[in-house]
Formats: sequence, structure tokens, C-alpha cells
Amino acid sequence: MTAVNLDAEVVSRRDGAVGRITLNRPKAIHALNLAMCEAMSAALIEWRDDPSIEAIIIDHAPGTRGFCAGGDVVMLAKSGASGGEAADAFFHAEYRLNHLLFSYPKPCLAIMDGITMGGGVGIALPCDYRVATDNTKFAMPETGIGLFPDVGGGWYLPRLPGRVGEFMALTGARLDGAECHYLGLATHYVRSDDVADLIMRIVTAPGRLAGALGAAATTPPDPRIAANEFAIHKHFASDRLEDILAALDADGSDWAKTEAGTIRTKSPLSCKVSLRLMAEGKLRTDFADEMAAEYALASHVARAHDFHEGVRALLIDKSGAPDWQPASPETVDDAMLDALFAPAATAWTPFPQAKVPA
Repeated sequence: MTAVNLDAEVVSRRDGAVGRITLNRPKAIHALNLAMCEAMSAALIEWRDDPSIEAIIIDHAPGTRGFCAGGDVVMLAKSGASGGEAADAFFHAEYRLNHLLFSYPKPCLAIMDGITMGGGVGIALPCDYRVATDNTKFAMPETGIGLFPDVGGGWYLPRLPGRVGEFMALTGARLDGAECHYLGLATHYVRSDDVADLIMRIVTAPGRLAGALGAAATTPPDPRIAANEFAIHKHFASDRLEDILAALDADGSDWAKTEAGTIRTKSPLSCKVSLRLMAEGKLRTDFADEMAAEYALASHVARAHDFHEGVRALLIDKSGAPDWQPASPETVDDAMLDALFAPAATAWTPFPQAKVPA
């Protein structure tokens, strides 16, 4: 193994023929910042063209609460309220990292052990192999802070079975490892206690990565979401937020009342933004186009009232009572959405493609 700085927020090193990236910002549950995104991208680009590296493993420092809790949204909100340049720089770098992983020519494995949310989802889902465990807590909770499920959420969520993606975006539902495996968000389910042994086996024989995963995987418990899957497909069938709430209200079950109540705590503007993003993302055929669209949207949303207000109420003051504007779905009109979906002042661009062998 190469010598590394174990105090770095991203610990990148070569372990035999495996490139290892370990998130190491434990006090923030490894939430991403600009420097972390740039460090990960630099390592991946170096290894992309290196024939001695056969596979990539992305995990988090052992003994900490989760894989990655998202991005540094407090910084993003403060930046958005004062010009937004730092927010734009972060989103540009983060989405470049997301696209780099999505298009990476070598097998990548993400270990989604513990909390995997927001930005953590963005670096896990592009990987070829995604391990969920008995500790996994997976969610895209952005509508609760006036944001939207970015980092590829507009690509991945509408491609989940039925309307589960729309349900996740609007409610911020937390899924466990069994549910992630059931929905295809994870490719394998491995007991948390067996992850270290799995990594050792892959490092020893990276050419047998798929076999090592198969041997380590175990049958997950029954997925809880399966019991409500039909109701989700039925009540979340529309791309109109008002229709979804009306369907849940008409149902009358405890489950429907709970989900409707949850949605009504979220930013109405963010919920409508999310539904439009997924409707458009489902039709896209190029992930780079998705990243460009999300970058433009993120650039505008970072400067918007609801994002600043959501971060204040949920993460800074922690009053838990954001003053959403507009306050109801009915008062969010198409002109408001059109303004947020307008092109960015500066377009997003991906990293150049890998070198073509002579």
C-alpha cells in the first residue's frame, strides 16, 4: 500500500491493484465539500489511465456513523445568499465527480454502510457495484431543506420501479439495506461485520471482484417497502403534486395520512421542482445532459428563498418550522418553475474523456 495522509478528509491510496478512496470527515458524517470532490476526482483520473489499477473501492473511515451524509449545505446556503460563487463551484465539481464515476471504464465498488444520503447517493449510485448492509440508511431528503434530489437524482429516481422514486423525492423516505437491494439501488447485501473481509478479498484478487461479492452476499430480510408498493404506484402516479396529495387524502389509511402529512412539511416549490426534474430526466438518454440540467437548476435554487430558509430552520436554528414561500402547492405556478429551470449563467462541463490507447 502506498504511503498516505491518514488525516486527510479523503484518503486515497493504491492497495495492490486496487485504487482505494476512503471518506474521512467523521464529525460531518463525511459530508462532501469542494476539496473532497476535487481530491476524489484527481485520484480517479490518475487511476483511470493507469494499467496497474484494476478496480476502485469507495468506502468511509471505519467506526464512524455512515458512508456520506450529503454535501456541505450550510456553506451552500450561505454562499447562495451572498452571490452564489462558492455554491456554483461546489456543484460544478461535485457533478463532474458524479459523471466521472458514471462513465468510469474500470469497475467501481461503493460500500453504502450506514448513512448514505444526498451527495453520498451521488457517488454511490454511479458505481458498478453497490453494497448495502444491515446498517444502511439511504435517503434523498432534499425537499425538506428547500433543495431537490440532485447528484443524478433526476436520472436514477424515475428509473426505479413504478413511482418509488417520486415517493422518495417527495417524502425523503429512509430506506434500509434490504429495501435498497430490493429496489436495485444496491447490487449486493452484505452484513456490516463482513465488509472488511470482503475488501481484503477484493484487494487480494481484484480480477475476481464479482466472485468475492457473490461469496460475501447474504439474503436480506423482507423489504418493508414491498407492503406499500402498490399504494405508492397508485397514489404517486401523477406528476402534479396536488393530484398526489388529493389521492393520499382520499385513501384515508394511516399510511396515506402519514405520507401526506410528511409531504406537507416539505417546500412546495421544491416538491414541484423535483417532480418536473424527474419527468424530464426520465426522458434523457445521456447522463452528461442530466448533470448539465441539474447544475443549472442547482445554481438557481441555491440563490432561492426556500433553500436558505430550509437550511436555517432545519440545520442552523433548528426551529423545525421553515417559512416556505410559496406556502402551498396551489400557489406555485409554472412561471416560478420556469425561472428555476432556466439555463445557468455558466454552463456545466464534464471532465475530458479518458485517453484512447494507441
